[in-house]
Amino acid sequence: MSKNAELIKKYRMVYDIHTHTTFSHGKGTIEDNIKAAISRGLSCIGISDHGPGHVLYGVKRKDLPSMKNEIEGLKLKYKDIEILLGVEANIINPSGRLDVTSEDIKNLDYVLAGYHYGTFGEYPLKALITHIANFRMVNRKSRNTKQRNYNTELVIKALYENDIKVLTHPGDKGDFDLIALAKACEETNTLMEISTWHNAPLTSELKELVKTQVSFVISSDAHSPEKVGFFEPGLKRALDAGLDPARIVNLEEI
Repeated sequence: MSKNAELIKKYRMVYDIHTHTTFSHGKGTIEDNIKAAISRGLSCIGISDHGPGHVLYGVKRKDLPSMKNEIEGLKLKYKDIEILLGVEANIINPSGRLDVTSEDIKNLDYVLAGYHYGTFGEYPLKALITHIANFRMVNRKSRNTKQRNYNTELVIKALYENDIKVLTHPGDKGDFDLIALAKACEETNTLMEISTWHNAPLTSELKELVKTQVSFVISSDAHSPEKVGFFEPGLKRALDAGLDPARIVNLEEI
């Protein structure tokens, strides 16, 4: 067994605030995710379905108050774990605006945000062209400096225009200047996610991000209850990259 495999066993996830439910494209209910979090020994669970701008599996805006009410009821039933409601908003608008409104945010405890295909925002044609270009770049493993700069500016604008707790799976679904994103995250007090569901950031990218001062959070990005609290593959990437686990805010040494 490798040294890093042994080291992984010395850490536990304290909280997992990136999980999905049937309100978007997850396979479990809010209560299912809570039960899974309790079984994994978490002190806090966050429900963060995709923002309403995603045309395939965004949460319905009208459902956010219902989700909030459901969680308030479940807090009375499960008193030994903190239960939060968030959203994984979508980054696509050149203005920096996300696909959640100020009224939506009143029902939320926090906002995560990331770049995803399937969102069209303020300029649908431009968004479609962006998605096609990024999809081709990812699948062909090619580079386009102009597209990379555009992608990076989209995210940076969103970081400065919104109160985003976590930038989700940075580097996924396109080419980005992750060092520039890390600097923006530092300045906006935004955590960079180490995603367990997505292989992002890659180990090679984390090796560069180690050189910055950004802080990280590790998440399951669970799409089914059995994945809630699952973090080990993400931590392995971090350790392989030479990242000090102390920089991952939701890990605790056992």
